[in-house]
Amino acid sequence: MNDSGLFGALEAGGTKMVCAVGYADGTIAGSCRIDTGNPDDTVDACAEWFSKWNIDALGIGAFGPTAVDPSSPNYGSILETPKRAWSHFDLLGSLKAKLDVPMGYDTDVNAACLGEVVYGCARGLKNVVYLTIGTGVGAGVMVQGQLLHGILHPEAGHVVLARDPLDPMPVNESACPFHTNCLEGLIAGPAIAKRWKGMSASDIAGDDDAIKLLAGYLGQALVTFALCYAPQKIIIGGGVADNTPVVSYARRAFKELLNGYFKTPETCNPETYIVNNSLLGNQGIFGCFELARRALQ
Repeated sequence: MNDSGLFGALEAGGTKMVCAVGYADGTIAGSCRIDTGNPDDTVDACAEWFSKWNIDALGIGAFGPTAVDPSSPNYGSILETPKRAWSHFDLLGSLKAKLDVPMGYDTDVNAACLGEVVYGCARGLKNVVYLTIGTGVGAGVMVQGQLLHGILHPEAGHVVLARDPLDPMPVNESACPFHTNCLEGLIAGPAIAKRWKGMSASDIAGDDDAIKLLAGYLGQALVTFALCYAPQKIIIGGGVADNTPVVSYARRAFKELLNGYFKTPETCNPETYIVNNSLLGNQGIFGCFELARRALQ
């Protein structure tokens, strides 16, 4: 492993861009936040900040959907997105035009998954799912040591779920514009606000019934991920997971829904199999450092 070099990390989100520089040992030398505005101005601001550090390589974890296949003619571009100004914007190409360094590119959640594998609680594992529950729901998946890319990238936040009959949200509604019964539409921050009159995750953290409802949906999705991806560990981050006890409740739902099936040492111990993120919110930054290190190699 080449530990030399100063690496740049860009967590490119729909609301904010988090820029950081650091080293392969996980040391962060500096960071800043830039609000996500129009693409050209936002990229200019990020490039200007990185140019002051003389970085050797840059890792980018981008909000999606985005083209992550290097053989795709759209590689490095944001695809069709509700942030209309960013649709089909060549993020990677725009940064390369301004910063003459090697660059690695993936989704923000794949970067977070990579960060946990290299630096965090999944260190040494080859099969991992990282789930983030915040404004939306996204999943980063590693299979046999490789971040999963298919025809696009995992969009596991939109797996279809069975609606809870006690859910106060009408059955023909959710917070997702595409589905009335997907994971994102039922448990992400906007779903909480829609269901409970503008409340945030932290507002409902002490409401046992509310957390059980969300955990039931999360438990369904976790069973699907366990059965389909067979990960050695499932890690959950994002504002909803960080500010409520939903993960601990979801472990119980997961165990009940499996009902004794798919018995492995991991799945029989949900407390160590399904865990909160371990890197204090920096898993995406650390994953981008690793993308940069690999690009430099």
